[in-house]
Amino acid sequence: MGDVSHTSLSPLPSSDRADVAARLRDALLGASFTADGLLDLLGAPAYAALARSETVPALRATRGDTPLETLVRLFLLQQPVPHARVADVLPVQDCLESGWLTRAGADEVAATVDIRPYGGPGGEDWFIVSDLGCAVGGAGGIGSREEGVVLGVGGASTTLAGITVRTPVSSALDLGTGSGIQALHAAQHATRVTATDLNPRALHITALTLALSGAPAADLREGSLFEPIADDETYDLIVSNPPFVISPGARLTYRDGGMGGDDLCRTLVQQAGDRLRDGGYAQFLANWQHVEGEEWQDRLRSWVPRGCDAWIVQREVQDVTQYAELWLRDAGDHRDDPAEYQARYDAWLDEFEGRKVKAVGFGWITLRRTAAAEPSITVEEWPHSIEQPLGETVRAHFDRVDYLRASDDAALLDGHFRLVAEVVQEQVGLPGAEDPEHVVLRQHRGMRRATKVDTVGAGFAGVCDGTLSAGRILDAIAQLVGEDPVLLRDRTPAQIRLLVEQGFLEPAE
Repeated sequence: MGDVSHTSLSPLPSSDRADVAARLRDALLGASFTADGLLDLLGAPAYAALARSETVPALRATRGDTPLETLVRLFLLQQPVPHARVADVLPVQDCLESGWLTRAGADEVAATVDIRPYGGPGGEDWFIVSDLGCAVGGAGGIGSREEGVVLGVGGASTTLAGITVRTPVSSALDLGTGSGIQALHAAQHATRVTATDLNPRALHITALTLALSGAPAADLREGSLFEPIADDETYDLIVSNPPFVISPGARLTYRDGGMGGDDLCRTLVQQAGDRLRDGGYAQFLANWQHVEGEEWQDRLRSWVPRGCDAWIVQREVQDVTQYAELWLRDAGDHRDDPAEYQARYDAWLDEFEGRKVKAVGFGWITLRRTAAAEPSITVEEWPHSIEQPLGETVRAHFDRVDYLRASDDAALLDGHFRLVAEVVQEQVGLPGAEDPEHVVLRQHRGMRRATKVDTVGAGFAGVCDGTLSAGRILDAIAQLVGEDPVLLRDRTPAQIRLLVEQGFLEPAE
C-alpha cells in the first residue's frame, strides 16, 4: 500500500518501508517512549490530561532536552523540534524519506502523524498511529473536521478491546478498523487477521500501527460493512467499533455511518450471523434508539440473527438533547457561529422527532454462533461499575448458557457447584437485630453483580465447594430449618439457575 492522503490532511508515512518502521520502533523503545515511560516522565495528572486532549501540563513537563522529552514534544504534542535534537534520538533521515517526519523551517522537523504509546494486555509496548491532533476526542473536539480523519485510542476502543473474548482462533475480522487497535489486539491470538474500512486512509494507518507495534501484517480490505468479505468467508471472531452515531447525515466518516437512525448497527448485527463459524463470537459497540411506544429490549432482540446466542448490555442512556450536544461538541461545532450551531442542533432534534426517538442507548452486543434449537438472548441494563478486562467473563457467560440449556431441574439437583471466587456475602439489617432483613451476594470481579437471596439460598451458596450435590446440600438444609425436603427440592432449582446464570455459582464438573 503506497502513500494515501485525504483532502487537506497530512500526507502519511509510507507503509511499504517495514525496515524504517522497525528502526523507528527500536529508537522509541530505546528512549522509553512507552506508556510506563510517559507516566514516569509526565506524572499522573499530565498523563491523564493528554487523554483528554489537554496538552499544557505535558508541555510544562517536557521543557528539557532528554530523548524522551524530545519524542513527547514531537509525536504527542506535535511541536516542531530542532533537527539536531531529533537526530540524536531517531534515524532522522530514514524518517524524513519515508514520511514519518517532515521539515519545518530551516533547521526543525515535525511529525506527520500522532504516535501514541499503548500498553498491551500482556505488558506489550505498542504504538497507535492516528492523524495529527486526533489521538482522542474529548470535550474540546477532535481537532479536525476533515471527513476522512482517523482517530486514535478512545474510551470506546479500549472498552471493546476489554470485552473481547481472547481465546486462540484461526481467523479474526476487524470491521471498520480505524487506526487498527482491534486488529492489533486480535493479532496476538488469531492466526489470520482481516481488517476492513470504508476509509482508505484508515487502512493505511492500520498498516502503520501494526508495523510500528511489531505485529504481523493484516489482510487490509476497503469497503463498507461486510462488502469486502466474500460470501463463503467465515470467521471465529468478528469485532467492530462501528460509526454508530445516530446523526442527521454523514459528516464525519469515523462516527456517522450514513444510514438512517440505528440502521447501521442493526444491519451489522443481522449480517454477522452468516459470517461466524460454529462457536464463533461477534462483538460490537452500538447505539440504539429508544422509540415511543416500543420497548428497547424488543428492538434489540429483533436484531439478533438466527442461529446465534446473544448477550446485549445497555451501559448508558441519554435523552436526545444530551446526545445531540455530546456529538456537536465532539465535532467542535460549539466553537462555530452561534446561529450555525443552533441550526445543527435543530437538525439533530428534527431527526429524532421525525423518528419518534426519545432517547439513545449505548452498550455492547455479543453474538455466539450456536447449533442449539432454541438460542438464548439476554438483554439487560447494567449502568454500574465493572472490572475490565471482561473477555473471560463474556466467555464464561456463554459457557453457563450451554450448561443451563442442557440441565433440567433434576440435573441441577444432581449437579455439583462451587461459589465463584471473589463473591462475598453481606447481611443487611438494622443494627442490633438478631436476624438480617435480607442477605446479598456480591461479586468483586467482572460485572460486579449483586443479588438478594433468602436464607436457604445464602446457606446453599455458602457450602458449595463442589463436594456435595445440590440435592444433598438442600436435604441437609431442610433438616436444619425443619422444612420438608421434597418441597425444598421443588422450589430451589429456580434460585440455583439464577445464581448460575448471573455468575455467582459455577458447575464443579
